[in-house]
Amino acid sequence: MNQFIHNTSHAEGTSLVAENISKSFHSGTLVTTVLDGLSLCVEAGELTLISGPSGCGKSTLLSVLSGLQKVDDGRVLALGENLTNMDIRTIERFRLDHTGFVFQGFNLFPALTAQEQVELPLHYLGLPARAVRERAAEALREVDMKGRRHLRPIELSGGEKQRVAIARALAKNPALLFADEPTSALDASNGQIVIDMLHHIARRHRTTVLCVSHDPRLVAHADRVLTMEDGRILSDRRVASASASTTHGNPST
Repeated sequence: MNQFIHNTSHAEGTSLVAENISKSFHSGTLVTTVLDGLSLCVEAGELTLISGPSGCGKSTLLSVLSGLQKVDDGRVLALGENLTNMDIRTIERFRLDHTGFVFQGFNLFPALTAQEQVELPLHYLGLPARAVRERAAEALREVDMKGRRHLRPIELSGGEKQRVAIARALAKNPALLFADEPTSALDASNGQIVIDMLHHIARRHRTTVLCVSHDPRLVAHADRVLTMEDGRILSDRRVASASASTTHGNPST
């Protein structure tokens, strides 16, 4: 039985909306505008790539769309919920129930096995122990890591660590999956494996996958590419030849 069937009322159509959002950071009298009146709609079941040079605001955009930061102006809607009006406790529960995150640095715990890494957030969802084990095992199987589930991070290659991180996010059955520079610490082969997995997750589970990266290799694997500069979206295009390989293989070290 597939452990990851979404509630399609959340998965269909537009799942993320930014309406004229602005965000600035203050340092003494210096004000740096990072997002400047930006508007955006993101569709479910697609891998959307946000690209652009360092400092253009793409990571801040990911942060406000995922509810990790508040905007100064405008509003953010996620799965029909207004994140802008939520208090801290409500938004934390929303992220726990509906979102998954994949980071550049993997964010794995050194003392935990791959299986334990994936199980950890599931305990916070209040699932029974058997369901936790089954969902973690299924997620590891989907990223071709079930056979290495008893290994700790020090025993895994960079590509394998990132696959464990993807499994940890996937096991939560998120409607929204956010990836911040997921391939920047990987070589070309492992980078392609990771982006193909993210695309596969978007298509198979109808998950909204939003990926921030300056890696040009990712462009051909996305469904949609947004290019940012100076806190605004300069271009928005669809990639007709988006690749979604389902043969992941074992990454090299």
